[in-house]
Amino acid sequence: MSSQDDFAEFYSVTFARLTAQLYAYTGDHAEAQDMVQEALCRAYTRWDSISTYADPAGWVRRVAWNMAISRWRRARRLLSWHRELLSEDVTGPSGAPIDLARALAKLSADHRQAIVLHYLADMSVKEIADFTGAAEGTVKAWLHRGRTALGKLLTDPADFESSDLPGESSGEVANV
Repeated sequence: MSSQDDFAEFYSVTFARLTAQLYAYTGDHAEAQDMVQEALCRAYTRWDSISTYADPAGWVRRVAWNMAISRWRRARRLLSWHRELLSEDVTGPSGAPIDLARALAKLSADHRQAIVLHYLADMSVKEIADFTGAAEGTVKAWLHRGRTALGKLLTDPADFESSDLPGESSGEVANV
């Protein structure tokens, strides 16, 4: 029997069982299927090695669970940030309430993306560069310029008086 045949048999035995386990953990059947499928794809690329393990299904399970945990952590962090953003205003040095979401919306798309990925998604400059396809120096410049612009916006509440924010004058929705 070829290694492809071995993997096909392993897949047919493993997929439904692992999907049920991940579904019980995530509560989302489609997401559970995606994670198990991704874990099985990773196993397929290393099948010659993984097939010799005492418990290849255990390896696939660990990979799928790690993905589920990572997604849960990202979702929790995003939800926490989103709740904070919607429920609280930041008070600037002048004492006037400043809306962080509106300040971010004033930034260019590149600056906003770099700021959000670096400070909210905890991505390094290198990870942001890989994600965006930009050079690390470019990402550093985006972060510097974005921080500078945010600093100005957060210290001068008059900047929020203009109605040129995305979504306010043209019906456009900001990508925050």
